[in-house]
Amino acid sequence: MNDYPASIVPVNHVAPVPRRVRAYLGNEKVLDTTRALYVWEWPHYPQYYIPLADVRPGLLVSEEHTQQTGRGLVELHALRAGHAHRPRAARLVTKAAVDGLDGMVRFEWAALDAWFEEDEQVFVHPRDPYTRVDALRSDRPVRVELDGVVLADSRSAVLVFETGLPTRYYVNRTDVRFEHLVPSGTVTSCPYKGTTSGYWSVQAGGAVHQDLAWAYDFPTRQLLPVAGLVAFYNEKVDTFLDGEPLDRPQTHFS
Repeated sequence: MNDYPASIVPVNHVAPVPRRVRAYLGNEKVLDTTRALYVWEWPHYPQYYIPLADVRPGLLVSEEHTQQTGRGLVELHALRAGHAHRPRAARLVTKAAVDGLDGMVRFEWAALDAWFEEDEQVFVHPRDPYTRVDALRSDRPVRVELDGVVLADSRSAVLVFETGLPTRYYVNRTDVRFEHLVPSGTVTSCPYKGTTSGYWSVQAGGAVHQDLAWAYDFPTRQLLPVAGLVAFYNEKVDTFLDGEPLDRPQTHFS
């Protein structure tokens, strides 16, 4: 059993998006709506479904192919804007199996260059309205090891609690043993925290363990307490809280 709360939203749950949603391909605004729907195609986070009337005319090109999905029958469309062409970028629901989805368009997130909720850019996927993310300062001692090598030892960590994910422990850089860390070129993004500014692999036990630690120097304002701090994947290192070892969780998200 996990020691953190799991998401309880069922697949095919639909809810209104009370935010203006816009998305761009290059310099072209592809969609602009205040009538989007959240649709959970799987339990962990939703997708946006957009009314066809709120998609700029002439940008969707039918590929004359249909698919049966868990939301109903959809028609595949490419997206063409200026010199950009993105095949299989969108699915238009033509015969819904879920109430309210007829005539709605579901875009592949990566088919568009930028997504915005109101005037703030959103990364990776829509933010789940039922997910809570809290960053809390704690004086509980946190120690991180790998193969008996101490990587970090802190009494002023910031604990990040995110629905559906294990607690993450962010520590001051002065509490990290950087002599065991090797900078990596990896960059990842999170819809709640933003884009990482650094990744590190770890040298321990005669081996280099890839991409075990990361930092957000410029997180979203909701997660400002983690700015400049370093976290390690609990599931890939040995983490001790209050001197007691934590079980390694099974998930692999930052």
